[in-house]
Amino acid sequence: MKTSTQRILTTHVGSLPRPPDLLALILAKEQGAPFDAELYASRVKSAIAEVVKKQAEAGIDIVADGEMGRFGFIPYVNDRLAGIEARPNPSGEGTWARSREHLAFPEYYAWAAQMPGAAGGAQRTRWMCTGPIAYKGHEALARDIDNLKAALAGLACEEAFMPAVSPAQLAGWNKNEFYRTDEEFRTAVADALREEYRAIVDAGLVLQIDDPQLASHYTTHPELDVAQCRNVASATVELLNHALTGIPPERVRYHTCYGINMGPRVHDLELNHIVDIMLRIDAGAYSFEAGNPRHEHEWRVWEQVKLPAGKALIPGVITHGSNFVEHPEAIAQRIGRFANVVGRENVIAGADCGFASFSTTCEVHPTVVWAKLEALAEGARLATKELWGRA
Repeated sequence: MKTSTQRILTTHVGSLPRPPDLLALILAKEQGAPFDAELYASRVKSAIAEVVKKQAEAGIDIVADGEMGRFGFIPYVNDRLAGIEARPNPSGEGTWARSREHLAFPEYYAWAAQMPGAAGGAQRTRWMCTGPIAYKGHEALARDIDNLKAALAGLACEEAFMPAVSPAQLAGWNKNEFYRTDEEFRTAVADALREEYRAIVDAGLVLQIDDPQLASHYTTHPELDVAQCRNVASATVELLNHALTGIPPERVRYHTCYGINMGPRVHDLELNHIVDIMLRIDAGAYSFEAGNPRHEHEWRVWEQVKLPAGKALIPGVITHGSNFVEHPEAIAQRIGRFANVVGRENVIAGADCGFASFSTTCEVHPTVVWAKLEALAEGARLATKELWGRA
């Protein structure tokens, strides 16, 4: 993957707000309602062309398809796996219902749940493993790749990436009813996802692994302490590296985050508790939250932790958790802190997380998302001027 050898490059985490007409088609498809499949496929393709062009116009160097055709960054892949069955969720609880955050601030989260598009809402569907898991999504993935490549034609972008969910994230989202042990289930998930990973890299795209659970497991499991969560993290990294077998690390970027968006966030696991484990992942770059009030200070972690040779950081210097548009000078300062610690060539300016990780949740207004991305690009230009002594 390209790094900031001549200037600070810019990117984001992947998901971007879907156009309203496409969103209606996605929701109809997800809910099993009648929808026009040909219209859906055509609109996904045109939406990808639109969103890639907008990224380039905003000044983003390393672009993605915005996950235009995906309902969510996790469940999209269940349609591509044999052995997975969708059922109604009997509990009706959301992912964060029993988290440390909800337990500490029940009044806040009850209030926040009433807001349109609130994160952490009830899961309508529960995905069950009822048979041998195998990858069957080759046609759908090829369509995604072709749509993105077509959208890139004629645009001045440095590179393109495509996100894919991690094995541990997917295994935690689904429930095993088939394999004898959890280890067998998780390994089967990893083996199947490897096919998607390899196809993305073989197509000439950068593979991004989406793995919020590495950082957020502590929040969602209040029964575990930090040491126990580190053990879980070590096991999930081993599983991910198994799935990445044979894929060059320099073609892989890794993303983790804390999942909850607009909330107190006082129970987020500190980066210094997992940074050593994260760096064991066979990836060339690491993306994490650093652009919000809860984690901005953690750039100092890298004063104590040595970044391995040949690796890069993609710190969030804008956040998905606020409708404030960051000032370009503040963005440049954030970039500069990392660059002064790990080297300017080892920093790519990114975002804390995706702006629409699920198509139904977008707490930052779409017009503000694009203003943030433009500010990101301007901040990178200011940082480049400071770090290289030129625009």
